[in-house]
Amino acid sequence: MMLDIDTLNVWFGSGRDRVDAVKAATFSVARGESFGLVGESGSGKSTILRAISGLAPQWSGRMVVDGTPLTKTRPKAFYKAVQMVFQDPYASLHPRHSVDQVLGETLHLHGFGDIDARVVKLLDDVGLGQKFRFRYPHQLSGGQRQRVAIARALAPEPQLLLLDEPTSALDVSVQGEILNLLVDLRRDRGLTFVMVSHDLSVVGHMCERLAVMQNGQIVEVLGVDALRQNAATHPYAQSLLAASI
Repeated sequence: MMLDIDTLNVWFGSGRDRVDAVKAATFSVARGESFGLVGESGSGKSTILRAISGLAPQWSGRMVVDGTPLTKTRPKAFYKAVQMVFQDPYASLHPRHSVDQVLGETLHLHGFGDIDARVVKLLDDVGLGQKFRFRYPHQLSGGQRQRVAIARALAPEPQLLLLDEPTSALDVSVQGEILNLLVDLRRDRGLTFVMVSHDLSVVGHMCERLAVMQNGQIVEVLGVDALRQNAATHPYAQSLLAASI
């Protein structure tokens, strides 16, 4: 099992200001699987990714990645194994760092040598090529920026990619290209995905199974075949599927 989440609670603030964003979430993701988290805005799906990645420090329960239980502090090896692609490629890249700096610094941070060759290969792998190497984010389109963000996530050679609505900030014409790129990368690199989306058609294209979230809770886990057949059993999951048709 690549990821095992058991009775995960995530909250923000304390005392009367405390907000319980995720309540007793439990699911597991097999090695090589693509698993979706769907639900309305504020349902807690992105918060689960942030808890796994270490960006939401207030949590309880059990999270295990590739057999290793996670604690509040993460070892360096964790960030080599687990990487995240964020929703907004405009915000996730440093505006004054060239593509070469973004990728080169990530590779250096994770102890890789032969950085030049690795940067070139990463750009090729995400469909950009060397001509983009010394460009800055403002010289790139939204789709190109997201390809750079994906290349940065791939640089440490992770096993698990956390995808937080990776196409929702992009033009519709570009979304399909990025999703197909992710499908190809998963196949070629044997990656495991956990993908957050509010778009059920995206999840149907990308994932084998999905969890439906409402008000911080997972109300149903179903396979993509059940999604396509509109065969959910929980009333909220049924209404979510019906609204997407």
